[in-house]
Amino acid sequence: MSAPPSIPLSGRRKRWLPELLRDVSFRRYWTGQAISTFGDQISFVVIPMVAVLVTHADAAQMGLLMAAGWLPHLLFGLPAGVWADRRARRRRVMMTADLGRFLLVSSIPLVYFADELTLTQLYVVAFSVGTLSVFFDVCNASLFPALVAPQRYISGNSLISASRAMSQMAGPSIGGLLVQLFSAPTALLADAVSFLASAVTLARIAPPELPAQQPVRGQFTEGIRFIAGSPIMRAALAATATVNFFTLMVAALFMLYAIDVLRLEPGLIGVVLGAGAVGGLLGAVTAGPLADRIGVGPTFIAGCIAFPAPMLLIPAAHGTGPVVLALLTAAEFGSGLGVMWLDIAASSLFTAITPNRLLARVSGAYRAVNYGVRPLGSLAGGTLATAIGLRPTLWIATVAALTAFLFLLPSPIPRLEACPDDQ
Repeated sequence: MSAPPSIPLSGRRKRWLPELLRDVSFRRYWTGQAISTFGDQISFVVIPMVAVLVTHADAAQMGLLMAAGWLPHLLFGLPAGVWADRRARRRRVMMTADLGRFLLVSSIPLVYFADELTLTQLYVVAFSVGTLSVFFDVCNASLFPALVAPQRYISGNSLISASRAMSQMAGPSIGGLLVQLFSAPTALLADAVSFLASAVTLARIAPPELPAQQPVRGQFTEGIRFIAGSPIMRAALAATATVNFFTLMVAALFMLYAIDVLRLEPGLIGVVLGAGAVGGLLGAVTAGPLADRIGVGPTFIAGCIAFPAPMLLIPAAHGTGPVVLALLTAAEFGSGLGVMWLDIAASSLFTAITPNRLLARVSGAYRAVNYGVRPLGSLAGGTLATAIGLRPTLWIATVAALTAFLFLLPSPIPRLEACPDDQ
């Protein structure tokens, strides 16, 4: 399936605007994703702050909270992919998911103002939002190639990743500032509104969606069989699942570690996380040129190393306030750079080698494992930190995450100069 042609613009706007953003449908889609991601980055900071500052969660409970948000990917990723492939109007599913997430996130400040907020509600909201996100994401896997031609996958993913990095740059800092100015639950209203914006932009595009697939024997396992039969997908899944498991151990404990051990204020935590977004923006901008220079496969490998390696500075952080801030800022910046190389290369390879008719099923199967390990990593982080302490657990997780790239070396990925065209 080819993407719709770009709509030319004239004058000064044409000269500086990236080519894909001259297409009105992609531009609206990209804008909605950017706004939604901005709100998500606020929640990424604020919900753990709510858990620590309002409900006084401990390490094990923080692990459970992080796990609740990722568990739906393990439980529903595979069936959601099959279900989505049988639907002809996947864009409407995405809009419904956005509206559901708006209502769920809005419930936290509402209940907080009634003085009834509990950790149980945070678990329920995290799990429910995660469930709707699964259905949104598997449908989105089919929408992206309807808007972007195959030869522009790297460019399209780079633009989306750049907007994500910009959101990561501003979102955590603004989230931390909102917490200090108002309250942690109140800051979540920004994320709730972002889901409405995403739904509106999706309603304003009408790309030619892939046709619904008829139920056939073996359809439920077809995504799994495709991944198992592809040396590229097998290696990519092993590497990304490994790095996700161990980096989620770090993510589950970072807020508690920063507040209780390093004694950082919410505003400073937002600044530190914002530095990761600066690295992410640089990674999004450089991923395309890097892939052109060294190849998309080596870029994937570079991302698998550059993403977890700087995290070693997190457990190493100690001493005076400026030293701690410098180490954490460097860790976030380097990881942000690496994760963008990893995400852009992996997403482009995934879309390029997966047949269009299997996109939702393969996406669901891949996510069931790749994101399914995240709640396991969160639970492992919380359990281990309870037993041996926060800092030793962070050392174990960051060192182990560095092993992920080893899965890629025996595969065809190191030799891939460009995305293969196997569709």
